[in-house]
Amino acid sequence: MVISKIQKNCEVCKEPFIPKTVNSVYCSKTCSDTAYRKRKAEKKKEEQRKALAERIPKDRMYLSVPEAIILFGVAKSTLYRLVRQGRIPAINLGTRLVRIERKAVEQMFPIKKERSTTKKNSKVKLYRLEPEDCYTIGEITQKFGISASSVYKHIRKFSIPIRQIGKYVYAPKTEIDSIYESK
Repeated sequence: MVISKIQKNCEVCKEPFIPKTVNSVYCSKTCSDTAYRKRKAEKKKEEQRKALAERIPKDRMYLSVPEAIILFGVAKSTLYRLVRQGRIPAINLGTRLVRIERKAVEQMFPIKKERSTTKKNSKVKLYRLEPEDCYTIGEITQKFGISASSVYKHIRKFSIPIRQIGKYVYAPKTEIDSIYESK
Protein backbone atom coordinates (compact mmCIF):
# COMPACT_ATOMS: atom_id res chain seq x y z
CA MET A 1 0.00 0.00 0.00
CA VAL A 2 1.41 3.39 -1.05
CA ILE A 3 0.66 6.36 1.18
CA SER A 4 1.06 9.71 -0.53
CA LYS A 5 1.28 13.04 1.22
CA ILE A 6 -1.44 15.45 0.16
CA GLN A 7 -0.75 19.17 0.29
CA LYS A 8 -3.36 21.69 1.34
CA ASN A 9 -3.33 25.47 1.40
CA CYS A 10 -3.73 27.16 4.78
CA GLU A 11 -7.04 29.02 5.05
CA VAL A 12 -5.38 32.00 6.73
CA CYS A 13 -1.98 32.56 5.11
CA LYS A 14 -2.69 30.57 1.89
CA GLU A 15 0.70 28.82 2.13
CA PRO A 16 0.91 25.13 1.13
CA PHE A 17 1.45 22.62 3.95
CA ILE A 18 1.20 18.88 4.61
CA PRO A 19 -1.67 18.34 7.08
CA LYS A 20 -1.22 16.09 10.11
CA THR A 21 -4.86 14.95 9.92
CA VAL A 22 -7.53 14.81 7.24
CA ASN A 23 -9.34 17.71 8.88
CA SER A 24 -6.40 20.12 9.25
CA VAL A 25 -7.00 23.48 7.57
CA TYR A 26 -4.31 25.63 9.22
CA CYS A 27 -0.57 25.29 8.79
CA SER A 28 0.39 26.40 12.31
CA LYS A 29 -0.87 27.37 15.74
CA THR A 30 -0.45 31.02 14.79
CA CYS A 31 -2.82 30.68 11.82
CA SER A 32 -5.27 28.69 13.94
CA ASP A 33 -5.26 31.40 16.63
CA THR A 34 -5.72 34.11 14.00
CA ALA A 35 -8.75 32.30 12.57
CA TYR A 36 -10.17 31.82 16.07
CA ARG A 37 -9.86 35.53 16.87
CA LYS A 38 -11.50 36.40 13.55
CA ARG A 39 -14.44 34.05 14.25
CA LYS A 40 -14.88 35.54 17.74
CA ALA A 41 -14.83 39.09 16.35
CA GLU A 42 -17.42 38.20 13.68
CA LYS A 43 -19.64 36.57 16.31
CA LYS A 44 -19.44 39.67 18.52
CA LYS A 45 -20.19 41.94 15.56
CA GLU A 46 -23.21 39.81 14.60
CA GLU A 47 -24.54 39.96 18.19
CA GLN A 48 -24.21 43.75 18.16
CA ARG A 49 -26.03 43.90 14.80
CA LYS A 50 -28.88 41.77 16.19
CA ALA A 51 -29.19 44.00 19.25
CA LEU A 52 -29.40 47.12 17.06
CA ALA A 53 -31.88 45.48 14.67
CA GLU A 54 -34.21 44.60 17.56
CA ARG A 55 -34.41 48.29 18.56
CA ILE A 56 -35.72 49.37 15.14
CA PRO A 57 -39.55 49.44 15.13
CA LYS A 58 -41.10 47.00 12.65
CA ASP A 59 -43.93 49.36 11.70
CA ARG A 60 -41.69 52.28 10.61
CA MET A 61 -42.34 53.05 6.91
CA TYR A 62 -39.06 54.88 6.24
CA LEU A 63 -35.60 53.88 7.45
CA SER A 64 -32.38 55.81 7.74
CA VAL A 65 -29.42 54.48 5.76
CA PRO A 66 -27.62 53.05 8.84
CA GLU A 67 -30.83 51.27 9.90
CA ALA A 68 -31.23 49.74 6.44
CA ILE A 69 -27.61 48.57 6.53
CA ILE A 70 -28.20 46.85 9.89
CA LEU A 71 -31.49 45.21 8.89
CA PHE A 72 -30.63 44.08 5.39
CA GLY A 73 -26.85 43.69 5.40
CA VAL A 74 -26.43 45.91 2.32
CA ALA A 75 -23.47 48.20 1.70
CA LYS A 76 -24.02 51.93 2.11
CA SER A 77 -22.74 52.65 -1.39
CA THR A 78 -25.25 50.16 -2.84
CA LEU A 79 -28.16 51.86 -1.07
CA TYR A 80 -27.12 55.33 -2.23
CA ARG A 81 -26.58 54.08 -5.80
CA LEU A 82 -30.07 52.53 -5.88
CA VAL A 83 -31.56 55.78 -4.54
CA ARG A 84 -29.71 57.81 -7.24
CA GLN A 85 -30.97 55.42 -9.93
CA GLY A 86 -34.52 55.79 -8.64
CA ARG A 87 -34.92 52.07 -7.96
CA ILE A 88 -35.58 52.71 -4.25
CA PRO A 89 -37.92 55.57 -3.29
CA ALA A 90 -36.31 57.90 -0.77
CA ILE A 91 -36.93 61.25 0.92
CA ASN A 92 -34.14 63.74 1.60
CA LEU A 93 -34.98 65.66 4.79
CA GLY A 94 -31.68 67.55 4.83
CA THR A 95 -27.97 66.89 5.17
CA ARG A 96 -27.46 63.28 6.22
CA LEU A 97 -31.18 62.78 6.63
CA VAL A 98 -32.02 60.46 3.74
CA ARG A 99 -34.94 58.15 4.51
CA ILE A 100 -35.49 55.05 2.40
CA GLU A 101 -38.86 53.36 1.86
CA ARG A 102 -38.82 50.14 3.86
CA LYS A 103 -41.14 48.12 1.57
CA ALA A 104 -39.00 48.76 -1.51
CA VAL A 105 -35.84 47.66 0.29
CA GLU A 106 -37.59 44.55 1.69
CA GLN A 107 -38.65 43.55 -1.82
CA MET A 108 -35.15 44.02 -3.18
CA PHE A 109 -33.24 42.52 -0.23
CA PRO A 110 -34.86 40.00 2.12
CA ILE A 111 -34.25 40.66 5.81
CA LYS A 112 -30.97 39.11 6.91
CA LYS A 113 -31.78 35.94 8.86
CA GLU A 114 -29.53 34.58 11.56
CA ARG A 115 -27.61 31.44 10.75
CA SER A 116 -28.77 28.59 12.90
CA THR A 117 -26.00 26.56 14.44
CA THR A 118 -28.36 24.17 16.18
CA LYS A 119 -29.95 21.26 14.43
CA LYS A 120 -33.52 21.81 15.66
CA ASN A 121 -35.22 21.48 12.28
CA SER A 122 -33.00 18.81 10.78
CA LYS A 123 -34.59 15.51 9.85
CA VAL A 124 -33.55 12.41 11.72
CA LYS A 125 -31.97 9.84 9.41
CA LEU A 126 -33.04 6.26 9.80
CA TYR A 127 -30.50 3.52 9.13
CA ARG A 128 -30.76 -0.18 8.60
CA LEU A 129 -28.04 -1.68 10.72
CA GLU A 130 -28.45 -5.22 9.49
CA PRO A 131 -25.14 -6.92 8.56
CA GLU A 132 -26.03 -7.07 4.84
CA ASP A 133 -26.48 -3.26 4.73
CA CYS A 134 -23.28 -2.49 6.64
CA TYR A 135 -19.51 -2.78 6.47
CA THR A 136 -17.44 -4.17 9.30
CA ILE A 137 -14.56 -2.01 10.49
CA GLY A 138 -12.15 -4.52 8.91
CA GLU A 139 -13.92 -4.25 5.55
CA ILE A 140 -13.71 -0.45 5.69
CA THR A 141 -9.97 -0.51 6.43
CA GLN A 142 -9.32 -2.90 3.55
CA LYS A 143 -11.58 -1.19 1.02
CA PHE A 144 -10.39 2.38 1.65
CA GLY A 145 -6.84 1.71 2.87
CA ILE A 146 -7.07 3.53 6.19
CA SER A 147 -6.42 2.47 9.76
CA ALA A 148 -9.12 1.26 12.14
CA SER A 149 -8.42 4.14 14.53
CA SER A 150 -9.09 6.63 11.70
CA VAL A 151 -12.35 4.86 10.92
CA TYR A 152 -13.46 5.14 14.55
CA LYS A 153 -12.49 8.83 14.65
CA HIS A 154 -14.58 9.54 11.55
CA ILE A 155 -17.50 7.53 12.93
CA ARG A 156 -17.46 9.71 16.05
CA LYS A 157 -16.88 12.93 14.13
CA PHE A 158 -19.75 12.40 11.69
CA SER A 159 -22.05 10.76 14.30
CA ILE A 160 -22.45 7.58 12.29
CA PRO A 161 -24.44 4.91 14.12
CA ILE A 162 -22.74 1.58 14.70
CA ARG A 163 -23.91 -1.82 15.84
CA GLN A 164 -21.86 -4.51 17.48
CA ILE A 165 -22.75 -8.15 16.89
CA GLY A 166 -20.36 -10.49 18.63
CA LYS A 167 -16.83 -9.29 17.95
CA TYR A 168 -17.77 -7.35 14.76
CA VAL A 169 -18.73 -3.66 14.63
CA TYR A 170 -21.01 -2.65 11.75
CA ALA A 171 -21.47 0.80 10.17
CA PRO A 172 -23.99 1.68 7.39
CA LYS A 173 -22.55 1.34 3.87
CA THR A 174 -24.28 4.51 2.62
CA GLU A 175 -22.65 6.73 5.24
CA ILE A 176 -19.20 5.17 4.95
CA ASP A 177 -19.26 5.42 1.16
CA SER A 178 -20.34 9.06 1.30
CA ILE A 179 -17.44 9.93 3.63
CA TYR A 180 -14.58 8.12 1.97
CA GLU A 181 -15.51 8.26 -1.69
CA SER A 182 -15.77 12.06 -1.63
CA LYS A 183 -12.17 12.39 -0.37
